[in-house]
Amino acid sequence: MASFSMETIVCVLVILCSVMPSLATVHTVGDSNGWGLGSDYSTWANGKTFSVGDQLVFNYPSGHSVDEVSSSDYSTCSAGNSITSDSSGATTITLKTPGTHYFICSMMGHCSSGMKLAVTVAGGGGTTSGTPATTTPSSSGTNTITPPTVENPLYKVDSSSGCLSPLLAVVFASLAWFLAVLS
Repeated sequence: MASFSMETIVCVLVILCSVMPSLATVHTVGDSNGWGLGSDYSTWANGKTFSVGDQLVFNYPSGHSVDEVSSSDYSTCSAGNSITSDSSGATTITLKTPGTHYFICSMMGHCSSGMKLAVTVAGGGGTTSGTPATTTPSSSGTNTITPPTVENPLYKVDSSSGCLSPLLAVVFASLAWFLAVLS
């Protein structure tokens, strides 16, 4: 069996630790059209896979904003309780949690004219379940929106993943260091 030096093992483990962050995808919202009026963001997001760690890049001229809002604020185009808000013209949002994230432009009339985006984020090997968002009419004439469900990624292991977890790589590196100290 071939013998490897401790330096080689540590180098391999360091490389494995750095692989995971580079797997994130950068999604430019609206592609070359950017974030503005006249784009269909539902169509843009359709077929794309969003994962925890991915980034959404919003490029837009002055007179627009990017506000992350709740599901109900998304439905009513209300930015009064925005989770985050930016109007710098170049907004990058890192998707840190699984679930559906909602974004609107808070300028008057822009959201209702289509400047709104909902993305469903899978995380940690989790996937969105087959339960789509549904709208249920109520007796009062208003609609109740039930968001899609997302499987809890903490309880699901995706065995098809070909990448070593950075935490696991750190454990292996620590173990290798410990064994080197003992020998």
